Amino acid sequence: MHRSGTVEGVSEHRPPRRLALIILVLVAAAGCLGLGYWQWVRFEAVGGTYQNLGYALQWPAFAFFCVYAYRRFVRLEAEEQEAESTGGRRPSEPDEPTEIPEDLLPTRPRTLAEAREQEAADPDARQINEYNEYLAQLARRSDRSAQ
Repeated sequence: MHRSGTVEGVSEHRPPRRLALIILVLVAAAGCLGLGYWQWVRFEAVGGTYQNLGYALQWPAFAFFCVYAYRRFVRLEAEEQEAESTGGRRPSEPDEPTEIPEDLLPTRPRTLAEAREQEAADPDARQINEYNEYLAQLARRSDRSAQ
């Protein structure tokens, strides 16, 4: 019996690439566990540090993640296949198109001409520019008098 979203339902029909993915996951998990063992041995050695202990505990977590990610991939793939066979909406398709909010991305840099146009229209910006120019003149005068 085929149940949606389960590994058992997908295992009835395994494409050839599935075998390659299983081998890849097993090799990656075994490699992570091997690196964890190596770090544990280094931790127990005379020059071992707590950094080695941290890595020894971290590598098995990476191995677990490899297996978890593969299982999640299989479940998502099964949901997609079931949706295609029943003619329903695929889970990966959104209900409606999504848009990026305007304030999410940084603003586009303005050209010098655009900046001057905006400043000319804004009285506060014009006043600040005049004040900055006045301060620059004072700084130039004080530089001349110091020489």
